[in-house]
Amino acid sequence: MLDPSFTASLAALLPASSLLTATEDTRPYECDGLTLYRELPAAVVLPETEDQVVRILQLCHAARVPVVARGAGTSLSGGSLPVAGGVVLSLAKFRRIVAIDPLTRTAVVEPGVRNLAISDAASAYGLFYAPDPSSQIACSIGGNVAENAGGVHCLKYGLTVHNVRKVRAVLVTGEIVEFGADALDAPGYDLLALVTGSEGLLAVITRITVKLLPKPQLAQVALAAFNDVEKAGAAVGAIIGAGIIPGGLEMMDQPATRAVEQFVHADYPLDAAAVLLVEADGTPEEVAAEMDEIRAVLTASGATEIRVSENEDQRLLYWSGRKAAFPAVGRISPDYYCIDGTIPRGALPRVLAQIETWSHQYGLPCANVFHAGDGNLHPLILFDANKPGDKERTVEFGDRILELCIEVGGTVTGEHGVGIEKIRGMCVQFPPAALERFLGIKRAFDERGLLNPGKGVPTLARCAEFGAMHVHAGALPHPELPRF
Repeated sequence: MLDPSFTASLAALLPASSLLTATEDTRPYECDGLTLYRELPAAVVLPETEDQVVRILQLCHAARVPVVARGAGTSLSGGSLPVAGGVVLSLAKFRRIVAIDPLTRTAVVEPGVRNLAISDAASAYGLFYAPDPSSQIACSIGGNVAENAGGVHCLKYGLTVHNVRKVRAVLVTGEIVEFGADALDAPGYDLLALVTGSEGLLAVITRITVKLLPKPQLAQVALAAFNDVEKAGAAVGAIIGAGIIPGGLEMMDQPATRAVEQFVHADYPLDAAAVLLVEADGTPEEVAAEMDEIRAVLTASGATEIRVSENEDQRLLYWSGRKAAFPAVGRISPDYYCIDGTIPRGALPRVLAQIETWSHQYGLPCANVFHAGDGNLHPLILFDANKPGDKERTVEFGDRILELCIEVGGTVTGEHGVGIEKIRGMCVQFPPAALERFLGIKRAFDERGLLNPGKGVPTLARCAEFGAMHVHAGALPHPELPRF
């Protein structure tokens, strides 16, 4: 419950429609794409200008009220989960593409601009924005920067951090700061890389300059079927080992492809244990040469069938299946839990085999879709939240997958962020000294810990309580989030 005088001060800054306090109005903000965790905010503010953001943060800082910045709410780690007694600061109205410069190949955009909208706007200049999360039709660029989002073409073109030139943001004190530069490099510490992927813990982003790339003259995708999941996993390593860096390299197992085929009819071979999608792009000559190499490696790796897209429509159809994997799985299960972990490519066969074993042990189906080229796994654990015990088993299964990622030399997140979901995994992956250094960076930007508290980096006290989460009254509590 916010102090009435504080609420009155917020109301004085904003139009009536931009301040939400009634339960029925704040309910849509109680969670993001990770619906296991829910919390009603005390208020939601929807500013339209940077000056309003500055003044809101100044008010919250003075009153010691926590603030959670939110974009489109597509986060899958609880990164924009509200804090009880706090304010959600929505950037949904920051939707302008400020400028596109085809000479410098850059675009200046506000954080509420959808990912796909950038490429749509740049298309007239023969350019595109490379990072393409599966949620690109809905997710906003500010959230992409906050989570350092990836996508199916990031193996060749890099993650968000590799495609952002400059970020303008507001500190919790109301100070406007800029990270990066219009030039290719900037003096001093690389604070641009620090703020990219910082999950809203350090500042509230208000403007972003992104790098644009020329559209390839041609792109083709090879669809390869395998009768064994481990063979498909080994083929991924063989492709990279052959010196090929595809435009995209994705993998889906049979449960995923069967769900997708029912949804988008992408013409996937349903009898295959796993499917690889391998794309080559560039000039027609480059694509032809690379596709010959890809075919040879896939054949040597045991592919039972290889199809190469014959036109752009067929290429997009093959990719539509991968892009629609999450909603497709949502059609066949009351609930699903999407895991995000990253492993060395060579560990793919072992990890996939272990996930299958655990799936049988827990009695929970698991569909695997992932950015195979960079080892970023997305197991989708299917469950029913209305069945007693399903949530507990699902969370335990997911935790074991993340711990296995660490065990084989990987990490607890590749692109979805830590949020609240992987706080326990951070305690496993990092020693106390490293966590304390992370917290020191947080304090340097936000001494009072008001920006997105309880997310991203666990306190040492929280790590001491590792494993203390339990299901109660149909929801998973999160005691590590401070109450204000």
